[in-house]
Amino acid sequence: MTNPIDTLLAEKGVLLADGATGTNLFAMGLEAGEAPELWNETHPDRIAALHQGFVDAGADIILTNSFGGTRHRLKLHHAQDRVFQLNKRAAEIARSVADKAGRKVIVAGSVGPTGELLVPLGALTYEQAVDAFAEQIEGLKAGGAEVAWIETMSAPDEIHAAAEAAIRVGLPYTYTGSFDTAGRTMMGLLPKDIHGVTTDLAEQPVGVGANCGVGASDILASLLDMSAAKPDATLIVKGNCGIPEFRGTEIHYSGTPELMADYVRLAVDSGARIVGGCCGTSFTHLAAMRKALDGHRKDGRPTLETIVERIGPFRNKTASGNDDGSRRERRRARG
Repeated sequence: MTNPIDTLLAEKGVLLADGATGTNLFAMGLEAGEAPELWNETHPDRIAALHQGFVDAGADIILTNSFGGTRHRLKLHHAQDRVFQLNKRAAEIARSVADKAGRKVIVAGSVGPTGELLVPLGALTYEQAVDAFAEQIEGLKAGGAEVAWIETMSAPDEIHAAAEAAIRVGLPYTYTGSFDTAGRTMMGLLPKDIHGVTTDLAEQPVGVGANCGVGASDILASLLDMSAAKPDATLIVKGNCGIPEFRGTEIHYSGTPELMADYVRLAVDSGARIVGGCCGTSFTHLAAMRKALDGHRKDGRPTLETIVERIGPFRNKTASGNDDGSRRERRRARG
């Protein structure tokens, strides 16, 4: 199975993934409750502009506009019979932008959760989940996606199902969890345990890590746990642009370009090989992140106290499987 991520990592050392899809599409006119995936057909020019903005800012990896592209999410918009078509179109748009970049830009097919609970907590069987993800990934592959980018996951069995689907379709895959519930995913997965979710599968991920969550400081703490558990792993971190704040009825993110630039430096020092932004991360933020990445030489592993001093306080209780000394360090950083 061709693995473009390892190839580009061998050339560049650390890769920059893109920024937010949803918040940038809202700025382009997407309405609350509207399915972004439908814009692949109704507003392909705006989706292309999203990808182009990130490529121009320096992204090495762009994610397709297909996060909610399974039949289980699309049925909320009466589009469950167009899974292949919408995902193929999402990949085609991203592919068209990447192909004219003048340099290697990886097209990663975004695969988000189904929104359903798997048996025994819900009605969706594991086999049905695999089939749903495979249906989506078939479309992404047909449109030109090179990697299945499984993201914002909470349940280990759903990650496993999506990974199995990617293997069935014949795409390399990555996966990231959202550690937004007392330092765990909503379904209890610890950062240090992210590596073990797919060890029984025939093909292993080409990268694992964290995305979204509650803020840049917290995701860096999760990254430290992941890198301590497996220092040689290709780790991904794609954190939110600061903290979401309501201003009237609108959500704004507190992160400045300067803060996101420092987040990149700390992420690399903490062991990340792929760094990007999630909610709230604009083209301007990503351009600052590119400049920071290009100018940074990996330094010593930061402490939690250093992260707090440079990025800001933790917004969530952070789980850790590390030793008592590490937990004491974490408490000092919060205090």
